[in-house]
Amino acid sequence: MSRCNRRSSFPLFVTLLTLIFLYAPLIVVGIASFNKSKYGGKWAGFSWIWYEKLFQSERVWEALANTLIIALFATVISTILGTLAALALYRMKSKFKGVYNALVYTPLVVPDILMGISLLLLFVMIIKTFGAWFTSLTGIPFELGMTTIIIAHVTFCMSYVAMVVLGRLQEFDKSLIEAAQDLGASGLYTFFHVTLPVIMPGVIAGALFAFTLSIDDFVITFFVKGAGDTTLPIFIQSSIKHGRELPMLNALSVIFLILTFILVFITQILLTNKPKEKK
Repeated sequence: MSRCNRRSSFPLFVTLLTLIFLYAPLIVVGIASFNKSKYGGKWAGFSWIWYEKLFQSERVWEALANTLIIALFATVISTILGTLAALALYRMKSKFKGVYNALVYTPLVVPDILMGISLLLLFVMIIKTFGAWFTSLTGIPFELGMTTIIIAHVTFCMSYVAMVVLGRLQEFDKSLIEAAQDLGASGLYTFFHVTLPVIMPGVIAGALFAFTLSIDDFVITFFVKGAGDTTLPIFIQSSIKHGRELPMLNALSVIFLILTFILVFITQILLTNKPKEKK
């Protein structure tokens, strides 16, 4: 028994070391956000000054507004498309199902810089081909901007939503659909009253996942954004690059960490909540 106990304590030790390695930098950032000193090299006393400056900064709120607008639109669109893609893959019986799975999941493994360059080239080609015609027809400039950022975010968020929803569908009882059809329910009625309520935790979890990824994206956004379209990650990178407002960024990081932990916690609850079978 003693040998078994000694062996079983080693994985716990490794896990603790891993958690310390992961969370130590976050703890340092949290402590620095309450440091009165402008430079983090020495402790000058506890202060809320950087949080006060953060809430008074118009540039931060403008960047945050752009980020939230993009994230909300990208989340709604990618959730709808990702859910439909997951349903299609789940019901598909074609011998090419593996190919379709690969196509849907490819954005999960493609490097961000490659996807960013590819989308930029695509958008530039479309703008050069149809930009003048669209502007003359509608009077609206057709160029890189918020719209191209939203489209770019949808391309990779949709794959994550499809992955989460498809995982939920694997636990779905097909007999519920068959029972509804035997009772004369139409396909649309069956979807909204049988299928959707059962997979809804997966849909919500996928939406939260997409929202978190969207507000956190920097690389792809950097390539497809227009002039003046500053999101929060780009604002943070610019401030760090030029050495401006660094202590205020620590406070901003703490707030975002708290919000991210809340979203991840809710997502995990939804994913681990197995569908209840109706009696």
